[in-house]
Amino acid sequence: MTALNQYQRLEAVGTWRETPKSQRRDVIVSVGDATLVLTDPRSDIPLAHWSLPAVVRLNPGKRPALYSPGAGDVDEKLEVEDDLMIAAIEKVHRAIDASRPNSGRMRASLLLSLGAVCLFAAVIWLPPAIVNHAAQVAPPAQRSEIGQMILGEIEQITGNACQRPAASAAARDFAERLLGPGHRVAVLPTKLDEAIRLPGPVTVIGSDLISGQHSPEVAAGYILAAEAIARRDDPLFTALRFAGPRAAFHLLTSGDLTRDALDGYGERLLKSPPAPADDERLLKLFEQAGVSSVPYARALDPTGEATLGLIEADPFRTALPAALLDDREWVALQQICDE
Repeated sequence: MTALNQYQRLEAVGTWRETPKSQRRDVIVSVGDATLVLTDPRSDIPLAHWSLPAVVRLNPGKRPALYSPGAGDVDEKLEVEDDLMIAAIEKVHRAIDASRPNSGRMRASLLLSLGAVCLFAAVIWLPPAIVNHAAQVAPPAQRSEIGQMILGEIEQITGNACQRPAASAAARDFAERLLGPGHRVAVLPTKLDEAIRLPGPVTVIGSDLISGQHSPEVAAGYILAAEAIARRDDPLFTALRFAGPRAAFHLLTSGDLTRDALDGYGERLLKSPPAPADDERLLKLFEQAGVSSVPYARALDPTGEATLGLIEADPFRTALPAALLDDREWVALQQICDE
């Protein structure tokens, strides 16, 4: 510090008392390395070292100047009459004070840092958290309603789901036979590359997966593949992520989504299907549903080269699974889109 260097050779006479019961004695006061050094003038032996940052003046503005080595230590005192030494101590003290972190600036820096952290959390962490929470707490009725909204979006592109009365019961039995009560299959009058699982739960398939097929196992495989993806990636979470955190917050607070929250989502699902689930997850569903994985694997790749894992690990490779639908039900389901 420049102020210290300037006064390091400065000396003055002072009077020092170590304790209230001690005798006052003359000392040489000199500025050391950020210290005041009190030395016996007869023996040149240092008697005390006071830290300059801690030195406190007990009688500001009065003479002789009276100092103590610290705010809590008033028993030990030093009297100095030399104006130059007094000015030096004050100047060095001001310089040291100026070099200390300003509490106001530190507080402001801390507040700014805290504000930055909060802003980061609000921008990066909070929106996904809102979407995730909204998806987790949504009751079944809310999921079903959102699933219908998405289905309506898809139907604007493909046409309305087929609803021939004679086949409706077969479609319901088919879905519940594969996935359990409450599940539904919607057959669209078009060709789809994949089955699409929506909240609800409802699975959308194209009519090509049932018309012209010899048995329901191929359609069943596509439906189970969509279910495996849904168990990996919640379709409601995916939909709300598309809608955005504001829509998710509206869902949490009001119980529904705005009409335009999912505009364009149906088209996105048709054009950009999610990544397929891994074979292990999918094979477990085939086993639980009582469906051979071979027809689905052959539908994906007639040569079997790309789907060898599904073929070789077929849970019913050595056993014949129960029929998904009887012939009458299957024929009825195949005719669901007939006029």
